[in-house]
Amino acid sequence: MNNIEQIKQKALEEHIPIIMDETLEEVGKILEKLKPINILEIGTAVGYSAIRFSKYLQDGGYIDTIERDEERIKEAIQNIKDMNLEEKIHIFEGDALEILPKLTGPYDMVFIDAAKGKYPIFLQEALRMLRVGGIIIGDNVLYKGYVLSDYNKHKQRTAVRGLRQFLKDLEENENLETKLLEVGDGLIVSKKIK
Repeated sequence: MNNIEQIKQKALEEHIPIIMDETLEEVGKILEKLKPINILEIGTAVGYSAIRFSKYLQDGGYIDTIERDEERIKEAIQNIKDMNLEEKIHIFEGDALEILPKLTGPYDMVFIDAAKGKYPIFLQEALRMLRVGGIIIGDNVLYKGYVLSDYNKHKQRTAVRGLRQFLKDLEENENLETKLLEVGDGLIVSKKIK
């Protein structure tokens, strides 16, 4: 029987990217105010953040989360089961780009923490399903500081380009009120105001 600290420890030992403590604290404050009924998470990994977010849900609330890595899906299913959260957390297995168009929402919050190069596409889907007053949160948006520097190395170029476009799209969208927080590896919090 895993507890949440064991899940976190194992993920860290296996270098599976999970939400950082200070980021989690920040998102927790937002969720406390938001009191969400439902959350969409793009990027489940081993289910750690979904499990953490679930305590902020209203009664009867749920989290839809998407993951394509089969090993991680197996582990996430087990972790969610161990925490008795099968009723609250539902994993969609497969590529977010294929799954998102089939979802309808509306969601109170969309948490984006998956392929960095795809953030602009995830944003378009999130906006479609987010209720007015709802919040989009993007994690790791500064990407080790590369996004705001003149970094252009080949290896990370797609991720950096995608994140820059994502930040620009948020900034230019007049239906959104957006703040960039220098927490963890950069956290963007965007509220749909109309």
